[in-house]
Amino acid sequence: MEITTHKLYYGGKLMPWGQACVVKNPNGWILLGGAEGINPDTGLRSYPSGETCPVDVLPGVEAQTELCFQKIKATLEEMGSSLDNMVKMWYYVVGDFPGGLAYSDTWQGIVKVREDFFHKHAPRLCADNNPPTLDLIGVKHLALPDMLIEIAVMAVF
Repeated sequence: MEITTHKLYYGGKLMPWGQACVVKNPNGWILLGGAEGINPDTGLRSYPSGETCPVDVLPGVEAQTELCFQKIKATLEEMGSSLDNMVKMWYYVVGDFPGGLAYSDTWQGIVKVREDFFHKHAPRLCADNNPPTLDLIGVKHLALPDMLIEIAVMAVF
């Protein structure tokens, strides 16, 4: 198998995401549903409305992003692949971004966590190297009230 990510430049500046990924002769494809910042080790959580939910969402977008990437790494490895075999990512981020999500403090926090995680676990994917393609999508809500981010991934093995 061969994975080639084509870099993307605007005005001569390298963008922190790839333009396209070409995969030759993959053994298979992995499409991961959205990883989220839900702590799998907790029980019921009560909300101000009196409702309970059988999960605990970590506080803050940075903590949720870190947990997303930990889950993605573990799941890909469990399925016989790795972070290095990611070819596409979809970020769903909650918020109101009148100036654009890409220019928000929220996105800058997510990028910092991603870059720190990739430098440690998959340097090839760092923004200054050859990252996979991505879609950045701002949304009003996710599945649970406290969820701020969800990341879906396509990978090969």
